[in-house]
Amino acid sequence: MKMHVLAVAGALAIGAPALAQTVVIQPEQETVIREYVTTHQVQPIEPPADVQIEVGATLPDTVEVYPVEAQDLDRDYSYVVVGQRTVLVEPETRRVIHIIE
Repeated sequence: MKMHVLAVAGALAIGAPALAQTVVIQPEQETVIREYVTTHQVQPIEPPADVQIEVGATLPDTVEVYPVEAQDLDRDYSYVVVGQRTVLVEPETRRVIHIIE
């Protein structure tokens, strides 16, 4: 029994980094994203009352996100403007991965 618990714990530990993967936005990428958002202006939103806009939060389907269609990026991103902040989101999961103040 003890061996079985250790095997499961070990398997979870190996998979844990994939679940908690951090996305790092390099300064050059942030510049590309800023320029894209500035030229493709979208209406800022008020966040839903039950959603805290912070890295790691998941945006509900009621929040419309827009694709960042810039060729200088190494992956796909979506975004939404909340007040004066650009909130970068993973398109597949709608998880907030970066906030540009």
